[in-house]
Amino acid sequence: MKKTIPVIGMACASCSANVERKLNSLEGIREASVSLPGRSALVDYDPETISLETMKKEINGIGYDLVIESDRSAVEIERREYQLLRRKTLFSWAIALLVMSVSMEWIRLGDRDVANQCSLLLSLANLFYCGRDFYLSAWRQIRHGSANMDTLVALSTAIAFLFSAFNTFFGDEAWSARGIEWHTYFDASIMIITFVLTGRLIEEKAKNGTASSIRQLMGLAPKTAHIVVDDKVEEVPISTIEVGDVLEVGPGEKVPVDGEVIWATSFMTEDAAYVDESMITGEPTPAEKRKGSKVMAGTIPSQGKFRFRARQIGENTALAHIIRIVQQAQGSKAPVQRAVDKVALVFVPSVAGVALLTFLLWWAVGGNAGLPHAILSSVAVLVIACPCAMGLATPTALMVGIGKAAEKQVLIKDATALESLRAVDAVVVDKTGTLTVPNRNIDFTKADDLPLEERETLKPHAREAMAALQDAGIEVYMMSGDKEAAAKYWAGQAGISRYQSEALPQDKENLVRTLQAEGRKVAMVGDGINDTQALALADVSIAMGRGTDVAMDVAQVTLMGDDLRSIPEAVRLSKKTVRMIWENLFWAFIYNLVCIPLAAGVLRLFGVDFQITPMWASALMAFSSVSVVLNSLRLKLL
Repeated sequence: MKKTIPVIGMACASCSANVERKLNSLEGIREASVSLPGRSALVDYDPETISLETMKKEINGIGYDLVIESDRSAVEIERREYQLLRRKTLFSWAIALLVMSVSMEWIRLGDRDVANQCSLLLSLANLFYCGRDFYLSAWRQIRHGSANMDTLVALSTAIAFLFSAFNTFFGDEAWSARGIEWHTYFDASIMIITFVLTGRLIEEKAKNGTASSIRQLMGLAPKTAHIVVDDKVEEVPISTIEVGDVLEVGPGEKVPVDGEVIWATSFMTEDAAYVDESMITGEPTPAEKRKGSKVMAGTIPSQGKFRFRARQIGENTALAHIIRIVQQAQGSKAPVQRAVDKVALVFVPSVAGVALLTFLLWWAVGGNAGLPHAILSSVAVLVIACPCAMGLATPTALMVGIGKAAEKQVLIKDATALESLRAVDAVVVDKTGTLTVPNRNIDFTKADDLPLEERETLKPHAREAMAALQDAGIEVYMMSGDKEAAAKYWAGQAGISRYQSEALPQDKENLVRTLQAEGRKVAMVGDGINDTQALALADVSIAMGRGTDVAMDVAQVTLMGDDLRSIPEAVRLSKKTVRMIWENLFWAFIYNLVCIPLAAGVLRLFGVDFQITPMWASALMAFSSVSVVLNSLRLKLL
């Protein structure tokens, strides 16, 4: 069984890596992939070996939570968490401004001791209320031999606070007696927490934008339905609908479940209604629905009303299937992300080591007089190091890219397919059902005597789509089981110069193999059982949404409508998404490469009087994570 499970409590790349590592260590789980921006885990497991309750217990043990109960809404939990985070951030800013006013003597409290003691009390309030989660999380991580961003925040703020508290009570005795000037740094410990909370608040708000596509899909499903009982219509919750129930839908209402029409009427036609299916298929023209027609959940009658018998309900509807595919794709990982995850696992311990080395170096250089500077330098290193930006670089771009594709009626099953599409330089296209559609009401016993344009018709925009692929430098090959004359005619109509007639399933597979042997990256587009061999072999497999279930099961990408322009659009989106990933990773690594040495005070060794303070380090750290998410959201503008 494969299931997407919401995860609560993740704040950085190390968090998602820890949850993923824990899940993958459990017996009965074949593979688990955790998405930080998606706040979910895609788990492939054996329900006879391990239960969801066991997974939840194990994840709770390392400080996170899985939402598995049907009566708990992950969206509602996240909303409450966001509101709590907002309150803590505002409270932290209030405390920070008070302490800053005291330390800068904007508010005068008498002598230095009184001011320091007031700052200490305010700092304690901030640490216990606003920073409590950092310390609890860090403690749980240490108990289980791991670390995350919370570990760095807890270490840095605790060091700054304890050093300041020591100076408050013993500063004159420890430092002044030796002729060393001393200060407290309560404002630094508070501002670190304030900036980190502010960054997370902005980041959470931005993350909601990356998940907007899946929420739009979920919003297509209505909460209630009109059931027909003894020819009376009653409104009931959708959860009460059972297979076989008769339901009625009027103009502007959403179809609640999948089913088969048993009666329809409209002012245009006595025995038919018209349904807008564009949100599912992308087709702008309303579809005619008569007795025996299939209807899908989430679609909306534009003219007339109809009654239908429920055939697929709950998680079995076509809409639920689409949502499940998008969720799983957004939770999957591109190959580049797995390498980043490995870096994230060792990043926090490595930063702690660099901070310790920084402390020892400056202590050795300055002696006891240089101890305050050594402490602050190590605190700045702990704060400024941000694995969040690296961890968010890939999944945020993927979430937006896959969501954007879904808005364009292109379902991408996994991140690997999205990443692979950009490299495609050859496309093999099946003819019948893909490029063309057979005409209705034809006497097929006389089909050979009819003009070619009356056996079948070219799909709208097919020629435009093939031209767009070829303009992008992608070679297009058409494969047809038709005789030479028909294959040549339709290839010409579609603007394709490379084609093969009388092609069998093995011929399609052989063409894909030949192109791959030449070093080409091949996409196969098909709709039938006879295409599945080639679909399974291709680097990227694309199925038509109105094709056979077998073809769609094999394919990595499904086009929900008949508009073939979705193919070049998907290739373009893939290129944009992958470029965005590399941009994010570049800036995330550059940030750490430049900022950690500056926080450690490397420039001072060369006589340059510049160093990033802990307060500014926390601001830069928060900005780096937010910038990666905001940069990824630019994909929504495409």
